[in-house]
Amino acid sequence: MNTPDPRERILDDLSRVQRKMRALFDARVKERGLTLPRARALLILGRGVNLNQRELADELDIETPTLVRLLDGMEKQGFIQRQSVEGDRRAKQIAMTPRGAKVAGEVLELARSLRADVLKSISAQDMSTTVKVFAAMSDNIAQSCRECVEA
Repeated sequence: MNTPDPRERILDDLSRVQRKMRALFDARVKERGLTLPRARALLILGRGVNLNQRELADELDIETPTLVRLLDGMEKQGFIQRQSVEGDRRAKQIAMTPRGAKVAGEVLELARSLRADVLKSISAQDMSTTVKVFAAMSDNIAQSCRECVEA
């Protein structure tokens, strides 16, 4: 019996793991009355970095109109406030409210717990190798993108 080449299945496996992680995280945040997009936004904003709407949309990898709807809901829940940016009346800075900071902390703990559950049986050496492989894959993708643009 032939053993399949790991190179032929790694991307499918990576996609499958990513989908399962999203589903697990989504289920856990739903238990707290949140949606996955709101939880992800709270995690990013919880880093303490001031972002404007465009920057947050980029971090979440979503379009600005989608982000605006997301922020509308977060504002109604009392998690964030949008503030005008001096010198650019169209730009909005996103500020976390105390309630938002509290919930962001809860989501961060939930994410840590999930990470511990998912990685519990994986050795430090295997994790180190995996991180190196992901970095190399990312570099290869970046190189391929540059080659496409240059062509």
